[in-house]
Amino acid sequence: MRTTVEVQTMSDSDSRVDDLLLLTPEDAAAALSIGRTTMYALLSSGAIRSVAIGRSRRVPVAELHSYVHRLLEPVEE
Repeated sequence: MRTTVEVQTMSDSDSRVDDLLLLTPEDAAAALSIGRTTMYALLSSGAIRSVAIGRSRRVPVAELHSYVHRLLEPVEE
């Protein structure tokens, strides 16, 4: 018996970020409308957390929401 699995990526026109749990750094950058280099800088600095799965790096969608929420918080002086 053969099972077919459909894989969605951010490049699919009908795909939504909220339908996925983890994104590649490139797809996460696209979701935030920033460049790949900026995304890797945010990951390196710890501003956005990611997980390792084997040799791959993935960014939880919830972490992107959290990052944007932190950006919107007022700065206390």
